[in-house]
Amino acid sequence: MRERVKPRSRREIPAVSKVLDALGEYGLPRPLVVDLVRRVLSKIRSNSEIPGFESTIEHLRPPLELLRASRLQQVINGTGIVIHTNFGRAPIAPEAIRALAEIGTGYSNLEYDLATGERGHRGAYIENALALLCGAEAATVVNNCAAALVLIVHHFAARNGRAQPQPLRGGGGLPSKNEIIISRGEIVQIGGGFRIGEIIETTGAIFREVGATNKTTLDDYRRAIDSRSAMILKVHRSNFFMSGFVESPPAASIAALARKKRIPFVEDLGSGAVVPTEQFGIAEHEPTPSEALKAGPDLVCFSGDKLFGGPQAGIIVGKKRFVAALKREPLFRALRCDKLCFAALQATIDLHLNQTAAEIPAIGLLQVTEDELRNRAVALKDRLRELPLQIVVGRSTAKVGGGTLPKSTMASVTIEMVPKNRSPLDLATRLRHATPPLIGHIANDRFKIDLRTVFPHQDDLLVHAIRNACSESL
Repeated sequence: MRERVKPRSRREIPAVSKVLDALGEYGLPRPLVVDLVRRVLSKIRSNSEIPGFESTIEHLRPPLELLRASRLQQVINGTGIVIHTNFGRAPIAPEAIRALAEIGTGYSNLEYDLATGERGHRGAYIENALALLCGAEAATVVNNCAAALVLIVHHFAARNGRAQPQPLRGGGGLPSKNEIIISRGEIVQIGGGFRIGEIIETTGAIFREVGATNKTTLDDYRRAIDSRSAMILKVHRSNFFMSGFVESPPAASIAALARKKRIPFVEDLGSGAVVPTEQFGIAEHEPTPSEALKAGPDLVCFSGDKLFGGPQAGIIVGKKRFVAALKREPLFRALRCDKLCFAALQATIDLHLNQTAAEIPAIGLLQVTEDELRNRAVALKDRLRELPLQIVVGRSTAKVGGGTLPKSTMASVTIEMVPKNRSPLDLATRLRHATPPLIGHIANDRFKIDLRTVFPHQDDLLVHAIRNACSESL
């Protein structure tokens, strides 16, 4: 007769301290590890079967690894997408890093006037420098481009709409001046599933779509303008393009109509390229803020962390009276940037003004020649030749990314690997667990690393990660 195995009692669930000793060091703050252990042990108590001690420890390791992997950390970008939104968009310049260290580790004159000894104005230098760089009367900065658009709409439409008297019973009163006129072909969706229309509607403004998806005329704008119109908004189609039977009026024509009808005209430029994109060997031209302003809009907004090459920021440039009005809005304080953003942005602006933009990492990556990339690829292949990998130096087409220049690609070079003792998917998984993680992509049963987005100083780390991935088990 078989002996019946007695089920474990809940009293056998190990103490938290014993589990922590068995887990060892995980490179995480102890309170986070303790919290995770307690939650897992609590879940075990609710089960009918109690696992053994070793099983409990092994059960805890995967969630601990997930917790550690979720920490913000450096990754090696081997995807060939220069401005990768998932990887933090544009890397900032070494000069900006030095500014962060200097400003962040001590006190600063963020809102202190050194000339008078009185309270000063936050961002005065940056605003003056941005206005000069973009050929604008004035400039200001908030925490991202979506915030810039919300602030502008709040000022021109939502606030004005609430200020109007409510209609009297049976009619009367004034209509709310809270309609935003926009071409139907420019109501774009940005990263994370957010749509321009939904972002604007959070302010209480109303969208007035004009034209068709592929064709909007100046008459469409003209017919839409009435007593409820608060502003005309033009959104640059920076993350997609349309071809074929397509038409939209130039910004200069819209600006002339807006001036005639006495309503503001605002352009959301998106990527904020200051350096001409043609110098990267890209045929597609990305309009610059100074070019956009010459067409006549009252305000132009764009991102600081895309082709501008700085930290996350929403930059607003244009007419002085409108910029000043935006800064008087109570909402402006909620959207303003902190000292670290200002420090990094200030250093980036200085690089643009000094015409040393090549020192900005995103711009530097775009300017690297195919020959330079191929020479690095050959050298890396030679360093990896002893590993159980079939390695080929290949060609690829890199992308700017970040919702910019959707039609354009650049010639690039890849290191393509076929593992002899595991699958490409397994190799990709192992490299994601490296320190720092190395991210590439799989195509044609090969794991590929595009060197366009790998910095030369990361080559040693890349080699180390691949060697470990070929020798260690997860």
